[in-house]
Amino acid sequence: MKIRCLIVDDEPLAQDILVQYIGNCKSLELVKVCSDALEAGEVIRSQPVDLIFLDINMPRLSGIRFVKTLNHPVLIIFTTAYPEYAAEGFEANAVDYLVKPFSFERFMKAVNKAIEWAEFRKEKGNQGEDESVQDRGFILLRSDKKIFKVNFDDILYFESIGDYIKVHLTDKKIIIHETVKNLLTQLPINKFIRVHKSYIVSVEKIRLIEGNQVDVAGQKIPIGLVFKDELLKRLNP
Repeated sequence: MKIRCLIVDDEPLAQDILVQYIGNCKSLELVKVCSDALEAGEVIRSQPVDLIFLDINMPRLSGIRFVKTLNHPVLIIFTTAYPEYAAEGFEANAVDYLVKPFSFERFMKAVNKAIEWAEFRKEKGNQGEDESVQDRGFILLRSDKKIFKVNFDDILYFESIGDYIKVHLTDKKIIIHETVKNLLTQLPINKFIRVHKSYIVSVEKIRLIEGNQVDVAGQKIPIGLVFKDELLKRLNP
């Protein structure tokens, strides 16, 4: 599959290097080179873009702030000369973070990650076309370069850890790169409920509630105050 990409960087030298690297990668198709985030926003509104090579430190609108304005899911690879921005970059759910100057080998490592995510999104999209989340009995989860078909009945709970989520199953645990917000859109609301900013649990696996904790298959999980009323309503309709 061809990935349509955009370069957003205010440095001509950095632009030239990325143009050269993209030209040497058959999986990428360069849509346009932009000098700032505002120009990039106009491009995205007018045509499809799958991936953005995005500088962080730019005039008028930084790369981090630009990502927060995007309404459609676009894969992001940050490029910057300032490694201290790395943590903030990954908090924005970037695929990868390239520190200038970077080699073609390091560039391709980031691109391969983006290709995996693009393929995974396509797979999830095709899955959604066949049947709704409520009707499906499973979810596709990518972990360690593999796609797991996980039955909803085998899930105990999800635990958010930074930029990742630990999926606790009846027989094992897997780690996925996902946000709680996005994960909730892929789960049937009649089977799962968010009980804390960092936890989503299987309603069927709840054994008891004690104070501000819920017992899920023997594991005590905290209940956030803003989620407790909804949890009690679900268990006592």
